[in-house]
Amino acid sequence: MDKVFIEALEVDALIGIYDWERRIRQTLVFDIEMAFDNRVPAASDAIEDTLNYKDVSRRVVDYVSQSGFGLVETLAERVAEIILDEFGVSQVRLKLSKPGAVRGARAVGVIIERSAGRAPEGISGLL
Repeated sequence: MDKVFIEALEVDALIGIYDWERRIRQTLVFDIEMAFDNRVPAASDAIEDTLNYKDVSRRVVDYVSQSGFGLVETLAERVAEIILDEFGVSQVRLKLSKPGAVRGARAVGVIIERSAGRAPEGISGLL
């Protein structure tokens, strides 16, 4: 399967569980890989046939900058859901990094992989 990717998308957001984190905006970094069959846009050479990474980036920035979650895990899940639901991709791999969150580490965060139409293991009864 082909992949369309967005690398090192920086978004300022309100994120964190500590009081001091709730008073400041922090920069988060997203690396996103999306499964998409590129044969149609390659044949047509038409932007409307593509998975438009500018539209995906804009949607992620808009959502994340207005969010206020405590956990990066929650934010990563919501962003993955948006990409799967709104952009017609069959699979997404999302890395969400929180630079400077741990002294001595460049960044910490999560990496998740989700597929359209499949609930994550252990929470199918919650959806």
